[in-house]
Amino acid sequence: MNKEVIKKILDSVSNGSMSVEDALEQLKTLPYKNLGHTKVDNHRELRRGYPEVVFCEGKTAEQIQKIMVYMASKKSNILGTRADQEKFKAVKKSLPDARYNELARTITIELEKKKTTRTFIAILTAGTSDIPVAEEAAVTAEIFGNRVERFFDVGVAGIHRLYDNLDKIRKARVIVVIAGMEGALPSIVGGLVDKPIIAVPTSIGYGANFKGLSALLGMLTSCVAGVAVVNIDNGFGAGYLASMINKL
Repeated sequence: MNKEVIKKILDSVSNGSMSVEDALEQLKTLPYKNLGHTKVDNHRELRRGYPEVVFCEGKTAEQIQKIMVYMASKKSNILGTRADQEKFKAVKKSLPDARYNELARTITIELEKKKTTRTFIAILTAGTSDIPVAEEAAVTAEIFGNRVERFFDVGVAGIHRLYDNLDKIRKARVIVVIAGMEGALPSIVGGLVDKPIIAVPTSIGYGANFKGLSALLGMLTSCVAGVAVVNIDNGFGAGYLASMINKL
């Protein structure tokens, strides 16, 4: 439930097209809705400007289906992350407009057409293997109404690939840089642009990568100012933060 929905309810009461009792009925679940297994935070979009997002890993298909059916009744856009095909199929049965991005492992349901931003978020990956994390970031930013430009496989092993796209990348409002292995790409990009960078370490790499730990530490110890780092493989967190920055 967002500001526009509440304003419509209050306007309807004010002009007499809705009774006080009907308005109370709609507002009684304003803080949260208890579904038994889940308490859906109806107030989050009102507080933060973004609705609750469903983390699907660890939840059953039935739980996710019930959560999203309820959220759909509120007419806000829905994003589910870390979902598999089985969970998507359960949602699709009740919500035919649901879409699945296999690379990102996301479920999206667009119920509210948001105006796309004029400014854009650039999302870069060091390698092709980092694309699933990048797609999670991109889908997250897009469902919240952001324009996204993708620049994949522009890592340090062939730095000319980055330079070829640098003019376009520099026009972004905020840049998400995703890399595994030693995680060097955010530092390289940070030395070439004047925009905030969100660095995302991935678990891609050989043994000494320690499932993303070496990339994480490399990004945290970058000598370049203006680089913030999210958790390993956290494309969602990067896309969410990039959206907040892009809309400032």
